[in-house]
Amino acid sequence: RFTRSDTVLSTKPNKPTINCTMLTPVVHALGDDSACIAYVRLLQFLDRNGQPQSVRTEETRVWHKKDSRWLCVHFHRSGMSVATAIKAFPQPTSM
Repeated sequence: RFTRSDTVLSTKPNKPTINCTMLTPVVHALGDDSACIAYVRLLQFLDRNGQPQSVRTEETRVWHKKDSRWLCVHFHRSGMSVATAIKAFPQPTSM
């Protein structure tokens, strides 16, 4: 089972550090110059209260090889964006 994980470190105090993992990618070769990849993207971060949160989306990308370079010509995401998810989690309460 293949996974790929990257961590996006934030330099701003109000933006969380996000761990991004690509789960179960499936590549469909559509010929010598095109391919489609579908995968589950898992984003993990600590909310503003320090509680761990996860956001799962399903993504598909279609790639086309032109002049020996691969270009993403189509992208689709199903599910909540990470920016929306971060805003949806509760704000810290003042004491």
